[in-house]
Amino acid sequence: MNDTNDMNDMDTPRFDTKIAVLLRFDLAVWQRLNVTSFLVSGLGSQLPEVIGAPYEDADGVGYLPMFRQPVLVFEGTREVLAAAHTRALTRALPRAIFTADLFATGHDEANRAAVRAVPTPDLDLVGLAVYGARNGVDKVVKGARMHP
Repeated sequence: MNDTNDMNDMDTPRFDTKIAVLLRFDLAVWQRLNVTSFLVSGLGSQLPEVIGAPYEDADGVGYLPMFRQPVLVFEGTREVLAAAHTRALTRALPRAIFTADLFATGHDEANRAAVRAVPTPDLDLVGLAVYGARNGVDKVVKGARMHP
């Protein structure tokens, strides 16, 4: 499946928005999973429109709500990430970042301090999450490929 909106199921809604995560291609598997988790938590915490309704199983046990639409994961080089970051800023899209420095920190306050210490053009990005209109997000991740 290359794009969630090209699914074979005719009952699948076509979203006019997109959630995308772009990861640097050279990350270890554990880093890819960790970075993706952190990035999407940022989007979910600030954009209530991306969150669906809570879940409940047949026995009435409740579960937390999740995103109302799929998250597309891409990968690219350091240069692709930097260009995507610039395009996300230019388009003023909601975004979350993860820098290489965050692998060496141990808690949230240290994470924020590590990002705050680096000027925007010098951020060593390893991950970027963006949300917005499909065409805008597509332009931001231009040059990246779907994560294998």
